[in-house]
Amino acid sequence: MSTASPLPHRQPLARAADEFALTTVLLFLAVTVVRWLRDPGSTLYIADLHVALAVIGVLSGIILTGLMFSPPGKRAGGHMNPAVTIALWLMNGFPGRSVPPYVLAQLAGSAVGTVLGRLVWGHAVSFAPVDYAAIRAASDWQSASVFLAEMGSMMVLIVVVGFFLACPGRARLLPYVIGVSVGLVIALLGPRSGGSINPARQFGPAALSGRTTDLWIYLVAPVLGAALGASVDHVINRRLRTPHHERDPRLHEYLRSPQPSDTRHLGPER
Repeated sequence: MSTASPLPHRQPLARAADEFALTTVLLFLAVTVVRWLRDPGSTLYIADLHVALAVIGVLSGIILTGLMFSPPGKRAGGHMNPAVTIALWLMNGFPGRSVPPYVLAQLAGSAVGTVLGRLVWGHAVSFAPVDYAAIRAASDWQSASVFLAEMGSMMVLIVVVGFFLACPGRARLLPYVIGVSVGLVIALLGPRSGGSINPARQFGPAALSGRTTDLWIYLVAPVLGAALGASVDHVINRRLRTPHHERDPRLHEYLRSPQPSDTRHLGPER
């Protein structure tokens, strides 16, 4: 019997509730960080956008990794990103019936977390340049360029996730890898495409700020990138791995559990 904690099997709604809580906290902290670092009236204000986004990237990576290791993160898998949930399903690492409740929970958590940020920090959150922490691309970036950047960066991230999930020895490092990767995306692409790669990161802030013109890009591009990344991962699996390395449907939680010696022992409970 596996020592890994079970994937949502009898309690998909309970695990979706964990995802809602995690995404709510993630967005509240995102709004909090942006409020203190980008509000000109803040004692922590950083005027230079590139420097501010580098700091935001570091803090976001730390927050994301911490949430993945939290009790709700261990129970639910700590996705906090609809694109990640869909990618894991396409990579045979997550049950399809849990995808809709997870995605709805993540988007709802995005909205609630943003509202909480506004309630806690007041009017400063609604004024520029904080603007509910809504992500926006550089003025000289066209929509097509933003779409390709968001899609491409998400595709690369999913390929990296697949690489680490393929081996028990590497899987335990995945929360750190994701934290570092997201931090780099924010620091490098933040001043350009916005560096979101997470539909839930933009959904709540865009809805509350009214910046919905390009919202479709930040909702669609990461999901398409995740699907492409999962396709690349399948190709790598077919060409470079033997059949017994096929992912188990509970592997998304396996990386935060004591590991047995082989992923074949991680079959879903029946």
